[in-house]
Amino acid sequence: MPAVPTHVRLGAVGLGGVLGYPLEQLYEEVAFVAYHFHWPHDQVLSLEHAERRRWVAEISDINRRINGEKVLC
Repeated sequence: MPAVPTHVRLGAVGLGGVLGYPLEQLYEEVAFVAYHFHWPHDQVLSLEHAERRRWVAEISDINRRINGEKVLC
């Protein structure tokens, strides 16, 4: 049987999750959602990462439909 790694045996636990988020991508997402929904930037920034990404995807799908492009969903 293989040995248990030291960090596991000693109880070290990784935090997981997003360690960092590219600042340029954050600015793009906030600007995109704020522009299309006319939401204040503070409100968009307060969204959880996954929820903000979902709104970006939904707005993009709407724009594709308006422009007659195929929506991938």
